[in-house]
Amino acid sequence: MKIQPALFETHAIRRVYDEETETWWFSVVDIIQVLTQQPDYQAARNYWKVLKNRLAKEGSESVTNCNRLKLPAADGKNYLTDAATAETLLRLVQSVPSPKAEPIKLWLAKVGYERMQEMADPALSLDRARETWQQHGRSEKWIQQRMTGQETRNKPVLSMVEGLTDYWANHDIKQGEEFAILTNIIHQEWSGVSVKVHKTMKGLQDHNLRDHMSEAELIFTALAELSTRQIAETDDATGMTENKVAAKKGGAIAKQARKALEAKTGRPVVSGDNFLPPGKASRPKAVKKGRGKGGGGIKHFSRPPSLTLLTC
Repeated sequence: MKIQPALFETHAIRRVYDEETETWWFSVVDIIQVLTQQPDYQAARNYWKVLKNRLAKEGSESVTNCNRLKLPAADGKNYLTDAATAETLLRLVQSVPSPKAEPIKLWLAKVGYERMQEMADPALSLDRARETWQQHGRSEKWIQQRMTGQETRNKPVLSMVEGLTDYWANHDIKQGEEFAILTNIIHQEWSGVSVKVHKTMKGLQDHNLRDHMSEAELIFTALAELSTRQIAETDDATGMTENKVAAKKGGAIAKQARKALEAKTGRPVVSGDNFLPPGKASRPKAVKKGRGKGGGGIKHFSRPPSLTLLTC
């Protein structure tokens, strides 16, 4: 996650961007401090504590949709604090009588202005993404595959069947941590490594892994997520337990396809290649692959980005 504070009038609002779920999370207490016009941060924390308990007793989704994330405090250290998406915050604002309610709503809208434009006209999102990737030197073939994979994950496809994240949201999976857990299960199953390890192999830090995948990695990711969605729909998977099963099954289908391709070509699909400028990749680390079913406890060591890394 990438921490990028924002400014409302003279108030610093802590926020963090979750690249895996492509979601902004804002500090709830920071927003409460603006609404209550409290110069004392501790007083704002106490206000939120009381409001949170009241909303919880009322069964408000605004509380259940909050996540605990580590954010920097005044002393420079990171502490767990309640964070919420702009959508959740817009509902929370309704619970706090404040002359700042409308300005903070407008500010939240301004912060997510481009995203709101894209929701109204998805073509804007595609155009912006295409232009950015072209500026980074991606080929048209790569761009098309990246956009196809994103459509499979987040948006209805040509058959008008809902996307994977839409399915999760409608079947008792919480956006944020639970989305990330299921995404990691799918990725681990098809590729043999976790999202975190894959990013390490590529020398990535605060970067979106998919923006640095090869064409083959994008295709197998899309296949794994498409398979997961269709299996979940067939089984009517609801909640984390059932969707974890669907995620493993969907990832396993892509894994079988990956192994078949590797057997034919003699080349690994999962690689350390990236699209970072020369010298910008973090220092590669050794990646260990533990003994699994039928595994031999093989160690895989990451190398410079120009070399492929994993054989499995």
